[in-house]
Amino acid sequence: MEVKEIKKKLKKSLDKQRYQHTLGVMYTAGCLAMANGYSIEKAMLAGLLHDCAKCLSTEKKIELCVKKNIDITEVEISNPGLLHAKAGMVLAEEEYGIKDTQILHAIRVHTTGEADMGLLDKILFVADYIEPNRCEAPRLEEIRKLAFSDLDRTVAEILYDTINFLNTKSGAIDPTTQITYNYYAKYRDNREE
Repeated sequence: MEVKEIKKKLKKSLDKQRYQHTLGVMYTAGCLAMANGYSIEKAMLAGLLHDCAKCLSTEKKIELCVKKNIDITEVEISNPGLLHAKAGMVLAEEEYGIKDTQILHAIRVHTTGEADMGLLDKILFVADYIEPNRCEAPRLEEIRKLAFSDLDRTVAEILYDTINFLNTKSGAIDPTTQITYNYYAKYRDNREE
């Protein structure tokens, strides 16, 4: 399926705000790919499809994961919004014809991250956080600037802020997010004060 067709289909399936966010992530991923010597086309495609399952019902997200034997954690059951990444990977492959394993993997891990992410994984993870329509995150301007000079440290800073935010709310933190932060924390330790 061509990008133009994917955009048209997404525009129908996502609410207006989510579609604008999706476009923001797509273009931001393209810019980060340029800055890091990665395929702009692949990064933009991952950005375009990263939230393709976001507006599906919880039941449909679970159904897509079960169909592909994808593990669903207790935290995901209690916070089914997290399932959109795993379900999105399945939907991107089945509904949108994506076969590129790097794109599919980046979609799968764009919410929680994972230890030792590949370059596209980090690009999408960061683009989702810093895209121009986002405005609520603390230190956003600092993190946006950092994103174009040190992707690993940016991942660490995003995870640090995310975990601090989640600790102020009731509910569990996905263990994968904590594992990811534990891996990337070393890049925070090397920051200049």
